[in-house]
Amino acid sequence: MNMNSVLGLLTVLALILGTVPHARAQAYPTGPISVVIPLSPGDAADIAARSMGEELSKLLKVPIVAVNRPGAGGTVGTDSVVKAAKDGYTILLANNASLTFRRVLEPQNVTYDPAKDLVPLGFSTRIPSIIIAGSGAPFTNFAEMIDYSKKNPDKVRVGTVGAGSVGDFDIQLINSLTGAHLVMVPFKGAGPAIAALRGGHIEAAALALGAVAGQLKAGNVRGIVLSARFPVFPDIPTMLDLGYKQNLPGVWFGYFAPAGVPAEVLQALIPAIEKAVKDPAIVSRLLGLGMIQDYAPPDRLLAEIGEEHRMVEQMAKRAGLIK
Repeated sequence: MNMNSVLGLLTVLALILGTVPHARAQAYPTGPISVVIPLSPGDAADIAARSMGEELSKLLKVPIVAVNRPGAGGTVGTDSVVKAAKDGYTILLANNASLTFRRVLEPQNVTYDPAKDLVPLGFSTRIPSIIIAGSGAPFTNFAEMIDYSKKNPDKVRVGTVGAGSVGDFDIQLINSLTGAHLVMVPFKGAGPAIAALRGGHIEAAALALGAVAGQLKAGNVRGIVLSARFPVFPDIPTMLDLGYKQNLPGVWFGYFAPAGVPAEVLQALIPAIEKAVKDPAIVSRLLGLGMIQDYAPPDRLLAEIGEEHRMVEQMAKRAGLIK
């Protein structure tokens, strides 16, 4: 082989080898990414995930597929992501029900530890929790609901998205603080709970505001109490407004991947999620639906889980819900 041939071969090899790192860096994502939502279609997390999914698809240049896996207060869907392939093509938009509340109220039914089994990708959304009443309910405000419940024990049935959910915790906390006798009725999602409420099968529901904002605006249901003041619904009070010493806890969502995903997956997903959460059009759209976009980086999301777990545990102990 002459010198020119050798030099030519070396040049080709250098070009090939020089492109390998670049090709590897661009390898993810190459196909659709499934975002598991551990709640039913129509729930607040579902609405938020689909809104942000459109922007994520543009940023990552691959389809973003929303996959609803409801059940057991969000633990079914969350557990499925914990056990998913660690390749970045299955991620999770989880709420605090499956990450903190259910772990406090029903630890025997939760097999995962968010700090060990999941990798945080970014905090996305905060939503007030709310108690709503049907148009045919025998009460129109919080005081009337409590009074009616005391006079008619176990006659105020309150729908939730399941045991261990934020709504379940809200009901138990209200009963503890007021001496009421509200009865929790679990449903597989906000949609079925709202349908039961409007059909007169239950008297109230404890859900995320984002799942019921449209019903409130249409006048189909009545707002009783919120976990935090919300500008779109200024006439709905909080527990503090009503003279109690603490508010109900709210709902939040964050993105996660299974622990062990490669670094290049995180390098692609984390900045894309930040941009999607902060997108002005999405912020405006979700605010009108009762949701506040509130991005925080992965380390802050992990800290939030730990802080809320301790807070919920303390509240539950004071209320006598756990020992």
